Amino acid sequence: MTQKLNGKTALVTGASRGIGAEAAKRLAQDGAFVVLHYGKNAAAAETVLAEIRQAGGEGALVQADLAQADEVIKLAAQTKEILHAATGKTTLDILVNNAGIAHFSGFAETAVATLTETFAVNVVAPFLLTQNLVEVIPDGGRVVFVTSVVSKTYFAGIPAYAASKGAVDTLIVHLAAELGLKGIRVSGVAPGAIHTDMSAWLGSDEGKATANNMQALQRTGQPEDIANVIAFLAGPDGAWLTGTIVNASGGTKL
Repeated sequence: MTQKLNGKTALVTGASRGIGAEAAKRLAQDGAFVVLHYGKNAAAAETVLAEIRQAGGEGALVQADLAQADEVIKLAAQTKEILHAATGKTTLDILVNNAGIAHFSGFAETAVATLTETFAVNVVAPFLLTQNLVEVIPDGGRVVFVTSVVSKTYFAGIPAYAASKGAVDTLIVHLAAELGLKGIRVSGVAPGAIHTDMSAWLGSDEGKATANNMQALQRTGQPEDIANVIAFLAGPDGAWLTGTIVNASGGTKL
């Protein structure tokens, strides 16, 4: 087990599955104590934590509904308590704002409730979480946002999701400038088509062909591909990057 993050602490939102689960496992593998946030699937989160511990890592679980602003603020407070109780530290070195939702509906069919929920989870939640944790993120700390290539290129059927990720891209730049004064690096990773529960269509031959037709690299992207980039941004090798959004899409729509 490599120990690039030995002694560091991390919070990963949406860590019960997909990119979040793999990011949590990778950060733990690199030596960090990882707080795994989940929304509804406690069993899946417990499985991820068990895998981390079996591999020799350490972590803890915390639940919150990110669509509710008060629960986001509560999540920040609980994270501080968990870290202090488990590690004795009062600092959070790495915050990975990964959790997100996507509703597949065209522009004309997108309901107000869909738009509101999408922005609540994808934009308001990471904004508030970062705002309420920044006081315990030290000089040299990292904030990593998972955004998407759809903020910059058209993909049919997800205008609300794409717009929310455009807002995240803007937030990355502004926070990098502001928090850089405290020595905090703020970056993002923009996946393309990654085979997760959110992109179940990639499980079919037709879905794989559709993705390959958009990509330079002819294989299906996996959560591990994005977790590796997150680990780079969170680790010592990413120390001179801030305000940067890494396109990790296999060369989508070049």
